[in-house]
Amino acid sequence: MSYLLDTHAFLWFLNGSEELSKNARQAIEDNTKLKYVSIVSFWEIAIKLSLKKLELATSHKELLTQAIKNGFEILPLTFDHSAGIISLEFHHKDPFDRMIISQAITENLQIITKDEKFDLYPVSLIWGK
Repeated sequence: MSYLLDTHAFLWFLNGSEELSKNARQAIEDNTKLKYVSIVSFWEIAIKLSLKKLELATSHKELLTQAIKNGFEILPLTFDHSAGIISLEFHHKDPFDRMIISQAITENLQIITKDEKFDLYPVSLIWGK
């Protein structure tokens, strides 16, 4: 199965943060699996940068370069992903996370996330210790 990183997991991986669990890091570094970062994550990061709720040591554009350099595929947003939102319960109110959940369900991807609210949806998660 392939992986879809939640926004925080993507940023923590790029920054070499110890916040990223050992299981998550091992999954991301597994070269036999496809790993995706959603375009939704880049959108979320851009909004948080514009609101001054996030600071990066690099530019927003450089994140894309780093994603590609680290072997991530960029998952575009499709009509089917947006349509999947309709049937999602409102366990999670964050629109970016809801879209990532919908993308994972639609594309049959495991999500790498620390967010425990994702457990309330029919998705497979990777985090652990």
